Amino acid sequence: MYRHGNLEDENFPLDQISEHLELEDAVVWVDMCAPDIEDLRLVADELGLHALAVEDAVGERQRPKLDHYASHDFLSAYAVWLDIDTGELHSKEIAVFITKSALITVRKDEQFDIEQVVQRWDEAPDLNKFGVGALLYGLLDFVVDTHFAAVSSLDEQIEGIEDLLFDDRTPNSDVQRRSYELRKSLVLLRRVTLPMREVVNTLMRRDTHVLRPELLPYYQDVYDHVLRATEWTESLRDLVQSILETNLTMQGNRLNVITKKVTGWAAVIAVPTAVTGFYGQNVPYPGFGHHSGFIASTAIIVVLSLLLYGIFRHNDWI
Repeated sequence: MYRHGNLEDENFPLDQISEHLELEDAVVWVDMCAPDIEDLRLVADELGLHALAVEDAVGERQRPKLDHYASHDFLSAYAVWLDIDTGELHSKEIAVFITKSALITVRKDEQFDIEQVVQRWDEAPDLNKFGVGALLYGLLDFVVDTHFAAVSSLDEQIEGIEDLLFDDRTPNSDVQRRSYELRKSLVLLRRVTLPMREVVNTLMRRDTHVLRPELLPYYQDVYDHVLRATEWTESLRDLVQSILETNLTMQGNRLNVITKKVTGWAAVIAVPTAVTGFYGQNVPYPGFGHHSGFIASTAIIVVLSLLLYGIFRHNDWI
């Protein structure tokens, strides 16, 4: 429980929430990690939370959203981080109930680092005096910062792929696999960042009960970060697609070069085949049955083969 921006009580039983809220200027934060339905219903009864919002809080993979109910708002969002080694993007959902004087966060497990959110609150005691809106700002700022950090890491990984793309020592399968992994991560990141624009924009409307005018610049900063992360994600998706297309084009070019060289060598090899086939006739010809015929055929093979090799080499066909 916070009063006037200062922490006054903590670790009290859930059934005492309503008693704490009766105090003047009191703001209560309740954090529930992997709660069972009974604990969540106890909080819902204490604060009058809507049954549909409670179902969304315990459900899996909700879309980032902000729902409005008569006595409270319900927010769903995702914190994300990128595994550099595998290129896989991990996400953890958090559900938030927002009332005029209480903030209830519901996490699926400990992987959502709520301690970093608390640290942000502790570092800004001057903001905490503005109530639930200040606590919600700290939470959203952390969530959006994870989006920004993830897209920044993805950008670095994609730059690495660009270097590998033109490195002849790198197997083509490595480039394809890494590109696919990062493209999949970008699709997931887009799913959690794009709806956040609507979420933050709705919170910034002046008809919401949690946002005081003093907090508007802070929410505007979060909104700016959301837009930048979203635009960055979109541009990286286009870049990965360009890398995949460039890789396919380079494979086609390599195949054309190989085909051209194989064809050139086939033409060179065709000369001795033709000459030896001619001298293998069963009818008399100049030099037939004489040592001079063998010398003549050998000389023809060598001269024509060297001539063709020189022409093809000059034209970069082999």
